[in-house]
Formats: sequence, C-alpha cells, structure tokens
Amino acid sequence: MRNKLLVLSAVVTALILSGCATNDKLYDYGDYTETYYDLKKEPTEENIVEWKEELESIRNDSQDDKKRVPPGISANLGYLSLQQQNYAKAIEYFSYEKSIYPESTAFMNRLIQKAEKLQSQGKK
Repeated sequence: MRNKLLVLSAVVTALILSGCATNDKLYDYGDYTETYYDLKKEPTEENIVEWKEELESIRNDSQDDKKRVPPGISANLGYLSLQQQNYAKAIEYFSYEKSIYPESTAFMNRLIQKAEKLQSQGKK
C-alpha cells in the first residue's frame, strides 16, 4: 500500500510540474536583431526598408497572436516615420507605444511634441 501511495504521489507531482512548463514567450522579436544589425552595418535604403518591414511584421504578428507588441517596436516605427516626415503616422506610433508602456510616457511625449511642431510648420 505504501508503495502504491509513493508511486501515485510521484505521478501526480510529475503531472503538476509538467503542466506548469510552457514555451510561450512574452514577446516575439522575429528577425529584429538581424535586420537591425544589417542596417547598422550598411545603412542603405534597402536595409532601412527591410528593417521597417520587419518592425511592421513583428507588430502585426504580435497583434494577430493577441500578444503585446514588444517594447520599442512602435517607437522605432514612429522614429522611422518621423525621419521620413510622415508626422501623423509618427504620432500614432508614439502614442501607441506610450499607451502600452506607460514608463515611456516622458520620452514619447517629447517625440510627439517634436512631431507636432514639425507638422505645424507645414512639413507634410
């Protein structure tokens, strides 16, 4: 009887512990590292486009999988939009980053103000 109880305890413990194991990642950064490295190594227009496409893919895939967009992804997209003088889109990305990561509020507010200032000066 004691052996049966010991075996049963071991089986229950194994089931409980294996039920807690998960491979789900909180964030999925896709090929962010590789595309960003390529951009820094060779800052060509092609690498900028490739990096932007990867950022958009990460953002879309995260939203499709009902996961949070990783920190900085929307901010990077906003910064790229700011550099391309697409101020409305930059403000949209910065606002989204601020809404899901409140700790970025001060920085995002400064970037939003910069985009609004440039926008009001008649640049796109």
